[in-house]
Amino acid sequence: VSEFDKIYNDAQRQGRISFYMTSRGEEAASVGSAAALQPSDMVLPQYRELGVFFWRGMTMAEIANQLCANALDRAHGRQLPLHTGSAERNIIYVKSTLGTQCPHAAGVAYSLKQGGGERVAICYLGEGTSSEGDFPSGLNIAAVHGCPVVFFCRNNGYAISTSSSDQYAGDGVAPRGPAYGLPTIRIDGNDLLAVVAATQRARAIAIEQRRPVLVEAMTYRIGAHSTSDDDSAYRNPHAPEQGWDSERAYWEARSPIIRFGRYLQSLGWWSPQMEEDLRKATRKQVIKSLNDASAAPKPNNAYLFSDVYDEPSWLQRDQEAALNAHLDKYPEHYPAVVR
Repeated sequence: VSEFDKIYNDAQRQGRISFYMTSRGEEAASVGSAAALQPSDMVLPQYRELGVFFWRGMTMAEIANQLCANALDRAHGRQLPLHTGSAERNIIYVKSTLGTQCPHAAGVAYSLKQGGGERVAICYLGEGTSSEGDFPSGLNIAAVHGCPVVFFCRNNGYAISTSSSDQYAGDGVAPRGPAYGLPTIRIDGNDLLAVVAATQRARAIAIEQRRPVLVEAMTYRIGAHSTSDDDSAYRNPHAPEQGWDSERAYWEARSPIIRFGRYLQSLGWWSPQMEEDLRKATRKQVIKSLNDASAAPKPNNAYLFSDVYDEPSWLQRDQEAALNAHLDKYPEHYPAVVR
């Protein structure tokens, strides 16, 4: 996740892709929670769940194709970068509209409950999403109807351009869970093992008691919200403790990758050389995925109008005809269009 983020964030700056969002500082939240789930569990991501995608078996090539919006992208280039999903891996596609995954997750979990068995839905969100009206609605619907869903909140300190201190006056997101009747767990979101354990417990409660659970993982967003964001305009420049240059430097030293790496080293299972070797090998894979995806052709123009309705509406047919007439008239202006 870390190396993939570095390469594709740079690729956006180079103009090779249009948009990107890193998971810097929050890797444990996605990877740890994904490790605690079963492959049959339904995932409703937000947009910072690259670790979940990789854990579920999505390849670098698949995600690269989506980021580059090429002909191999299953969404045919019609989604924002990193707004991906996979039906066969039980991952619902990411939506840009903030918070809509919360009531969707309640509905998905209700369906799983009706079907019996031991499956849950997990809904990922940030503390910024908890300020949206869809969040309390989703919690309340899930609680009233006994839906087996885990609402997993990554409280990373900042929404797109707003500190958590400007979003709420209470003690984070966790107190809202009991108010809606949800068992609630708050954890150190930078502790990979704590994330795994908490998600396992939340999943067990959701299955055994047929009720939703709220998990709040306290973490820190080291990177900008996205490549469209200037976080220097709103990030706290002061360090929480003496001896640090800034808030960011303080948290970079406490990143989940560093912490878990030191833990593994203390057991004799890991070393700085192994870390370097793995990063080098991964970096080569990531660069190859970017080069291959960049070289692939663009999706066929016809996909602009397909997969929306079972039968195209008259409006779609008229729009497609108008676009094709325009392309026929000015082909020299659109050399990259595939038809």
